[in-house]
Amino acid sequence: MDCLIIGQTANVMTKTKDLSFWQMFNLSFGFFGVQIAYALQSANISRIFATLGADPHQLSFFWILPPLMGMIVQPLIGKWSDRTWCKMGRRKPYLLVGAIVAVLVMLFLPNAGSLNLSTAYVFLGLNAAMWFGLFSLIFLDTSINVAMQPFKMMVGDMVNEKQKAEAYSIQSFLCNAGSLVGYLFPIFFTWIGIANTAPEGMVPDSVIYSFYCGAAVLIVCVLYTFMKVKEMPPKEYAEFHGIDSQKAEQKSEGLLKLLVKAPKTFWTVGLVQFFCWAAFLYMWTYTNGAIARNCWGTTDVASAEYQAAGNWVGVLFAVQAVGSILWALVIPRFKNLKLAYVVSLLAGAVGFASVMFIHNQYVLFGSYFLVGFAWAAMLALPFTFLTNALEGNPYMGSYLGLFNCTICLPQIVAAATGGAVISLMGGSQGAMLLLAGVFLVLGACSVALVKVKATK
Repeated sequence: MDCLIIGQTANVMTKTKDLSFWQMFNLSFGFFGVQIAYALQSANISRIFATLGADPHQLSFFWILPPLMGMIVQPLIGKWSDRTWCKMGRRKPYLLVGAIVAVLVMLFLPNAGSLNLSTAYVFLGLNAAMWFGLFSLIFLDTSINVAMQPFKMMVGDMVNEKQKAEAYSIQSFLCNAGSLVGYLFPIFFTWIGIANTAPEGMVPDSVIYSFYCGAAVLIVCVLYTFMKVKEMPPKEYAEFHGIDSQKAEQKSEGLLKLLVKAPKTFWTVGLVQFFCWAAFLYMWTYTNGAIARNCWGTTDVASAEYQAAGNWVGVLFAVQAVGSILWALVIPRFKNLKLAYVVSLLAGAVGFASVMFIHNQYVLFGSYFLVGFAWAAMLALPFTFLTNALEGNPYMGSYLGLFNCTICLPQIVAAATGGAVISLMGGSQGAMLLLAGVFLVLGACSVALVKVKATK
């Protein structure tokens, strides 16, 4: 591919052309497929590793490396794509490569227990099957990050300030629709007769087939966006964002220097992000164990009851996705987006806190529906605030990549400390979800620090 460094003279007058609904829809449609992969990962990873032999105190550690890879990969993707223009586009080449790698890994990860390694080659307390699954998880999360980030960047690149809240809400809608599909795959396959149990140390076929189907949908959706979206050429991009020739021609600044120059919005929204993403890391890690204990009365990962609880977690996460889909349609109707942020996080806090006290699997629908409100806001509003604050900045992609650290770092901290925290909670996985609710309350309080740029 012949690539050009962006450096063409541009007019300083920013264009304000609006995109149609379908143009914004096409821009984010591939996110539907990417999120199916992410949903399968988030809903099933703890289940997979518990099946392979991990105990509850180990589970959080399996979540450290994926966000760590995200912290490394996404700033680099942003930096490289900021300065590169290829015949295929600016962000789209990274999107395609990430999707292809994710598809390949999704075909291997759920088979970690089928290699006859579960009782052999124990190293650092992990058997070989868990090591295989761990490295597969690293590659899966890295590739999902590579595929995911360009969608956020393309909205920042191609949508004006006035429409960004709507564009990111459409992206949130598609994201949660993808989550809904991904979460329901295992219970759907169980319903049509695919085995939901397996010999000790092996992952059930219902989960394996879910990953296979998710991989197929992922590549189809990404190819749709890849073919439908035409990114702006360098000159048009510079004109659209009001970047003058001097800024456009300057050499790329280092990521550390850009971080020092980051707008205040970057840091204040980042603080909110810290509490929110730590809370959701606890949800992904401990929901399976909490629901199995509270509603099925079991902690035996080899039992049919535990695997049934695992399927029900997918249903609950699907309910969360429905809540997110509906709430994503409501968020743009708020005149004050900060108020929308606070209301969303407080609703999610109530949802999380209630899980510890509920022992009926159907009553949990209400809890996770409310959690979906917080998730919808987390997917849309931080990027709306930040990209509006960065308007006219030639390093949009780099900053969005760096901003991903506010997503990854809290997950790393929560995962690294999860074993110690759950011990303090008496080993109760339900109590970890109560703590997640406390984190969302702290996030809602932190929204007061965010300064929102008025849209034109």
